[in-house]
Amino acid sequence: MNTVKLSFIGAGFHASTNIYPSAIQAGAEITAISTRDLERSRAALQRFGSRGKPYDDYQKMLRDEESDGVVVVAQPQDQSSLVLDCIHAGKNVYVDKPLGWNGPEALQLADAAEQAGVVLMVGFMKRYAPVYMKLKELITGGTLGGARSFQARFAVDSTPFCKDEEQFMKLAAIHIVDLLRFLFGEAVQISGFTNNDNAQISQSISLKFANGIVGSVYFAGMSGWSRESESLTVTFDHGFACADEVVKLTVHHSLTASGLPWQSLAEQDTVFTPSASAMSGGYRDLYLRGFVGEMAHFMTCCREGLTPVSSGRDNVKTMELCDAILSALM
Repeated sequence: MNTVKLSFIGAGFHASTNIYPSAIQAGAEITAISTRDLERSRAALQRFGSRGKPYDDYQKMLRDEESDGVVVVAQPQDQSSLVLDCIHAGKNVYVDKPLGWNGPEALQLADAAEQAGVVLMVGFMKRYAPVYMKLKELITGGTLGGARSFQARFAVDSTPFCKDEEQFMKLAAIHIVDLLRFLFGEAVQISGFTNNDNAQISQSISLKFANGIVGSVYFAGMSGWSRESESLTVTFDHGFACADEVVKLTVHHSLTASGLPWQSLAEQDTVFTPSASAMSGGYRDLYLRGFVGEMAHFMTCCREGLTPVSSGRDNVKTMELCDAILSALM
């Protein structure tokens, strides 16, 4: 299998902490990095053990480098123009969310990528997290019967980077919004309530999906949640499954024995968890959160010309759902 060569635009905290190490774990070769400062680009190459070329002009990098794909991890307000330039240069592109600040902006980029015949993938890493991939298998596989309802929670201190409700929805909560689409399909009815004080945000949302699945979501972007937390429980015809903090999935099959459940030790739960080891270093988190999986998927799509699971076209519907939720909040 040939190594996939990737060029990068951006080397900020998120890129350096999550994206670069995950690309290396997935087997990528970093051929070039472009930032606004040549020395910063050179330092990033050295940090990640690459002998690639540093740039302070991404347009020149796009012209000079023959990479299999370009990874864009920049400020949200810059990403659309950067992605469009990559597309016009005929490059496959991975871009961190959000791609476009709303549905129309996302649609423009998805159209451009399809017209250019290039891969366009958006960084919704939760789709590639093992716990949610396992949950998706349960939903589509039918081993617990049909999925009927869900309850989700996502809470984080988003106040340093989200100053209002729209920023919170599109820079933080968007991962759960996209995850719900990945698991359940398209929402057809939305209602919700909000209790906000500028950057301090609390939301309660109810959704019904086209397949009949209903559920509720609790979002909090408040300084009170200094410990980021998330969970998702799905109720099926014959049991339930609880995904907890990205590291555990508990699956319960409802009892079908003839006796009453409290008369014996018949109840059973299956718990899926990763092993823990000092040898994992920081890589355990990158795998469990889905960062390595998404980079591996992007590389496969570049190599084989496939449409990503989290494609630019699919991203349009996620941005539309974010706006629909914001419009429904009272």
